[in-house]
Amino acid sequence: MRKLIITYWICTGLVALLMGVGSIPNILSSAESIALFQELGYPAYLLPFLGVAKLLGVIAIILPRFPRITEWAYAGLTFDLAGATYSFLAIGTPIEGIFIMIFGFLVIAGSYVTHHKIRKAKMNEMDGNFSNKRRINKHHSAQ
Repeated sequence: MRKLIITYWICTGLVALLMGVGSIPNILSSAESIALFQELGYPAYLLPFLGVAKLLGVIAIILPRFPRITEWAYAGLTFDLAGATYSFLAIGTPIEGIFIMIFGFLVIAGSYVTHHKIRKAKMNEMDGNFSNKRRINKHHSAQ
């Protein structure tokens, strides 16, 4: 379980770094972000929205208190990355120009898979503890 948790935090930290750091220039509508969006054919007014959405997604993944929101966050970050990859390929970016996005998909997948394995292990542990308590209570009530 310890290796799983370490793998989860490494992948999740890389997702937070990749997507979180990328969200700041979008939120601030930096000149570089605007120029890139114009090159991709997108309006600049979309930048702050996407930046805030990415930042909220990162927060939801780092603090997975609400399972459904965490699922949406993983999906949203994956869709954002898929859209960015498609957009860069559509304007003729060579394949080596999207390696960072391939890396992004890998760390998002790693974070997602390990997140679910940890949740399942915790549920099984809780279920086992509950079953043991029920057996003990049945034993005591039978006496």
